[in-house]
Amino acid sequence: MRMRRGLRAATAYVRSAPGTYVWLLILFLTTVALHHMSPQFEEHFLRHRSTNLRELSNDPVRVLFSSAMWIDSGHWLPYAVLYTVFHAQAERWLGTLRWLLVCLTAHVLATLISEGAVLWAIQRHMAPGSAVNTLDVGVSYALAGVMGVLAYRIAPPWRYLYLAAVLAFYAVSLVTRHTFTDLGHFAAVLIGLGCYPLVRGRGGPWNPMDALSVVRR
Repeated sequence: MRMRRGLRAATAYVRSAPGTYVWLLILFLTTVALHHMSPQFEEHFLRHRSTNLRELSNDPVRVLFSSAMWIDSGHWLPYAVLYTVFHAQAERWLGTLRWLLVCLTAHVLATLISEGAVLWAIQRHMAPGSAVNTLDVGVSYALAGVMGVLAYRIAPPWRYLYLAAVLAFYAVSLVTRHTFTDLGHFAAVLIGLGCYPLVRGRGGPWNPMDALSVVRR
């Protein structure tokens, strides 16, 4: 009986965030496909779907979409956890359309900002010309944007603790590693915060203390 109740609850949760779990299913299938490729072909395959400067200049719409359907690390399970913790919560709160707008805005703008930084570095001879072919696929910019917008879901003062932790996580990577993807991640969090107009009318903020009081009962 408990197993059935748990299964029904899990099914209801998945149905409450259809966009999140359809995307996650696509990522599972594409990750399985990558595991059946040779390392050499995989790199060539992903580079053709990468949002690097060469591919963006040739076919920006195609690569902006296709790059968000692949995980270059080959590890799907951590994303299943992250999608459940962040994306599913955001979709249930905002609704599928508004959640998707946050994802698209963060993914596209953070990509343009990070690749703009690569172009700037190449023009000033701070990066080699071969950087136009940099491998850049994945879903992390959209995830960072959703993490940013979720700050509005949490009631103060917990909101500020959450936001400080998220900003610190990405800022430390940016300061210590100085990569274009770190810049993209930090920018994506700020873009998510800039999506405040999309959260209006979506109900009051969630107070973690209310959840604790329910558990104690």
